[in-house]
Order: sequence, then C-alpha cells, then structure tokens
Amino acid sequence: MAITKILYMKDSKKSYPGKYLKQAIKYITDKTKTDNGRLVSGINCQPSLAYEQMMKTKELFSKTDKRQGYHMIISFVEDEVTADEAFKIIGEFANEYLGKEYEAVYAVHDNTDHIHGHIIFNSVSFLTGKKYRYEKGDWAKYIQPITNKLCEKYGLSTITIEEDRTEDHESYNKWEERRDGYLIWSDMIKRDIDACIIMSDTFEGFLKSLADKGYEIKQNKYLAVRPPGMKRFRRTKYFGVDYTEERIRERILTENMNLYQRKQRDMRILRVTVPYHLKRAKLSGVQRRYFAKLYRMGLLKSRPYSQAWKYKDDIKRMKKLQAEYLFLADNDIKDFDDLKTVLLNVEDNRKGIERDRKKLYKERSRYRELWDCMDKMNELLPAERAYTDGDTYFKEEHERYISLRKMISDAGFTEEELGRLRSYYDSRLKELKEEYSEVSGTVKLAKTIERELRSELEIEGRLSDIPKQPDKVTDRKQR
Repeated sequence: MAITKILYMKDSKKSYPGKYLKQAIKYITDKTKTDNGRLVSGINCQPSLAYEQMMKTKELFSKTDKRQGYHMIISFVEDEVTADEAFKIIGEFANEYLGKEYEAVYAVHDNTDHIHGHIIFNSVSFLTGKKYRYEKGDWAKYIQPITNKLCEKYGLSTITIEEDRTEDHESYNKWEERRDGYLIWSDMIKRDIDACIIMSDTFEGFLKSLADKGYEIKQNKYLAVRPPGMKRFRRTKYFGVDYTEERIRERILTENMNLYQRKQRDMRILRVTVPYHLKRAKLSGVQRRYFAKLYRMGLLKSRPYSQAWKYKDDIKRMKKLQAEYLFLADNDIKDFDDLKTVLLNVEDNRKGIERDRKKLYKERSRYRELWDCMDKMNELLPAERAYTDGDTYFKEEHERYISLRKMISDAGFTEEELGRLRSYYDSRLKELKEEYSEVSGTVKLAKTIERELRSELEIEGRLSDIPKQPDKVTDRKQR
C-alpha cells in the first residue's frame, strides 16, 4: 500500500524567495538517504541543476513570488516493497502526473524502516507558464487513484478512497517541523506555562519564571518561547486559546496555588486489590535481564517534568525496553533458543499472511471490470430514473445503462452479488493488512532483541550461551 501526501513551499519573503525550494531539493537528494545518490532522478530537468532550472522557468514567466514549489511524499507499508520497486513506482507516478508540464526531481529514501519517496516539482509550468493549482478533491480524483493503479500493477495493496484529504495539503514548513520532532515539545511547554502562571502575580513575573526554567522568550507581535534543546521558537497561541498572551495575562490574575490545590483535593485514589491466589510468576534469565534494565530506567520518574527535554532519549529507550520485556514475558522466552524459535514462527506467520494477501489480490482482480461496470451504472442511475419517468432526453444514457447491466448478467452475476463480493474482499484485505502490520512489528521487535542479546553475551564472554554464527570463509573451504 502507498499513501500520497502533498505539501507546498512558500516564498521566504526575503531577497532569496526560493530558499525553501532549494532546501527541499537538497533534503530529498541527500546521498546518505538515497543509496549514495543511486535512487535519485529527474523529469524535464537534471537533478543536480533542478533548482536553477526551476528558477529560470519562474523568471521567464515573471512568477518568482508566492508559492515556489510542491513536495509530494509517497509512503509504503514496511517490508511490502523494495527500494528499487518504490523507485520505479514513484518515477512512473511523476511521469504520469507531472511529466507533460513541470520540472520535477524524485528520490527514494531507504534509510528508515518504512521505505518512502519524495517528489519536488516547480510551481510554474515550463510549457504554459501557469502555476500549479491544487483544488479541493484533487487528492481523491487524481493523485491517490494513480498511486493505487501503480500499486496494483506491482502487486501491492491499495487504500480505499473515501474523501478528500485536504488536511494533507499543508505548508512544507509545518511538515518539516513534524519531521524534526518539533511537535513533541508541545505538551511539555504547556505544562511549564501552566506552572509559571500559578507561581506568578504579574506578567513580568511569569516571563521571569519561564526564563528561570531556561526558556528563551520573544515578544514581538506574538509571544514566542523556546525551551532548552529545541531548535526554533514556538508561538504560544498555537497551543490553544488559553495560551495567547492576552489569555495568559487573564489567567495570572485568576489562577493561583489555592485553585490548583482545590483541584487536587477533588481527585481520589482508587485502591486495587490482587486476589491472593494469583502468585507472582518467576522470571527467566533473559526476562530478568530486561526487567533489570526497566528498573534502572524507572529512575526517570523522580526527575522533574519541566526538565524532560534532557531525557527524551531515555524516555524513548524506556518505552522500547518495556515493549521488549513484555514480548519476552508474553511468549515465555527463557533463553536464546526460545527466542530463535519464536522468531522463526512469527516470520513463517508473516510469510503466510503475505501469501494470503497476494492470492486475494489475484482473485479480486478478476472482478475489477465488472465492478467498473457497476460503478458506471451508479453514475448513470439518475439519468436512468429520469428516462423511466418519461424523459426521452436521456435515451442514450438509458441504452448505456442497459448495456452495462447485460454485461454483468452475461458474466453470471447480479449487482447485489457483486456488491457483496466487493465488500468481502475489501473487508478481508483490511483484516490481512492489520495482521501483517502487527506481525511485522513483532518480527522487528524479536530481531532487535536477538541482536542486542547476542551483542551483550559476546561482550560478557558467554558465547556458549548462544549458537555461534558460522564462519562463511571456513565453511566454504571445508566444502
């Protein structure tokens, strides 16, 4: 399955209007992300000179301001496609959607768990000089259908198009912020602001309290803050209506520690009892190892929340260790051999699910032409009803409607039967997709544990605890 997303790049409002366009091209063609540049190509331009050619087109038609370009992202399900297959799909997509009018650069990034592709294209057509215009509904009408068609061509799953993804057509800056982890700070900053409001009697005191926590502050048209460790300032108004400068000033006058304590008194602690017959299960050696790590990571609880930015890597590590420990406990893994057995079983399970998916896609493709007939009949239905009511103006549509119905009947189906078949395949494929995603996550987790455990035991010198990896050179010589 591949999902398409589209972003736009604005004018930087300076003497260097194409700044964001140039940065985006540089980002998607980064050699460390594209197999040393092998997974990069261009349409109607040379990738190495794409920015210069795009700007020349803008200058030719005197359209160097406002939106500079567009950035499309095509994401694939983990382990469903290789980097080379993704490169072919994205190249074909770019040629079909943009090839006739726009300069474009496309690339595949294979440096993450989920292979994904990027397309950057000029906002101005080199053929007509007109600017590209994204209209509401274009995602559902044109963009995702091309992606689905190419996925079917290469035997990949597709997604159901239910409505326009207008929320996906957003600013490149906002997407870039999310890519850099910008939004994970929001909750922490809001809590710090709330705490400073309670402790302050004046707005100036509030600013001083924030500064004491290490925040940098800007007071221009809008109040903006930046905590230690964060790259950019964040306008407080984006945290919600309670965080505009005007509202913060009001809250300083109305909120205090007494109000906070009253809220705390309203909270109740619920007592939970564990039945006496439920005994604590004993931990195996491997499980104890991970439980010990979790215990050490538990020291995070005593650290102040307002300093969480210092420990974000530790927090991620703790969540990872927790998932690994639960996996070992749930599967009753006591040693390395148990881990290998579970890993082999889940890998076989994933292969079985993938076989079922491919088989189902092949079966479903036999009915696609009939489903297309049914869809066309639904489009003609208003005209057919009008003709049935006596409006002969729709005679041509009526004849087409009867012809389509005959095609379905000659194939041995009714419209109701085709509808039930489509629902069955859509529902079953959705179930298999969810199963595949869940099992793939388990495979990834098991492989991570296997790699880490092997490394730790080797460091400890306990190589006898794990099966040794065969020496390929020695093995070849022996053969």
